Amino acid sequence: MTAAVRYRIRHHTAYDYTADVVHSHQLLHLVPRPAPYQECLEHLIDIAPGGFRRRDQTDAFGNPVMHIEFEHPHRRLSVSSEIDINVYARPAISALDTHLWERVVKNLSYHAQEPGRDVLEACRFRHESPYVRLKTAFSDYAEDCFDSDRPVLSCAEALMTKLHSDMTYAPGETTISTPLLDVLETRRGVCQDYAHLMIACLRSRGLAARYVSGYVRGLSALGTTPGAARTTESPGVPGGNASLVGGGASHAWVAVYSPPFGWLELDPTNNKHVGTEHIGIAWGRDFGDVSPLRGIILGGGNHQLYVNVTVEPVGA
Repeated sequence: MTAAVRYRIRHHTAYDYTADVVHSHQLLHLVPRPAPYQECLEHLIDIAPGGFRRRDQTDAFGNPVMHIEFEHPHRRLSVSSEIDINVYARPAISALDTHLWERVVKNLSYHAQEPGRDVLEACRFRHESPYVRLKTAFSDYAEDCFDSDRPVLSCAEALMTKLHSDMTYAPGETTISTPLLDVLETRRGVCQDYAHLMIACLRSRGLAARYVSGYVRGLSALGTTPGAARTTESPGVPGGNASLVGGGASHAWVAVYSPPFGWLELDPTNNKHVGTEHIGIAWGRDFGDVSPLRGIILGGGNHQLYVNVTVEPVGA
């Protein structure tokens, strides 16, 4: 196995409420899922207030998930996660060695016979999901990336580059509720929007694509403000490249079903294959399946959100 790049990641989220929250259910995706290219050495989580009920399980997509329930009044919820993890380089794969995209689409279509396990799994990520609607506009936008008899990874790489060129990274201009068609029109957004838009284009062409959440060794933000995120990194990371755009809170990228190699991951925000700068946490159909922290509360009034993330290479 190749030498690892080791990271220590701290992810802190806090909600301050103007009135008592009398009951709360929260769902956390903060534990890295097992993967052949990364090894979680230690994971610690601290939650306040105490006295909550906790249940650990695996969700429908194979991600570790934590359920917590508070039955006593509180005006602040604080969740701090610390991860110590090794990330390994992935094998280099030539796009020319992947199947033609038309062949992949055909294999993902109905054939009146039982599909293979890998195809059946891929079909879960071929259709519409709550935050990724399938529209002709997405297929039309990506048309020049899907020439006839072109390998599927080559098409995905071309789409990634097109999105990276056309989009402007603009924190604060979109939210999770911003319609994806609006993002396509304005060409402005953050990593979540880049990933959703790329997935929409791929699925609208009949391909399977999934949303991956995690962290990236990213550019530092100037200070930390309520609702914003801050990422800190050290220079000279062993095995790493220059800092990437998208650090803070969580990052998002795309996995494309690319036979015969299975799922290959691309980061449209940075126009590159996912590598040792990326730390994966969970995957699903879209952001809604893998949100780091989401829940239902009774009471609370208005709230203020604070998020702070640091991604620190160890031994740099």
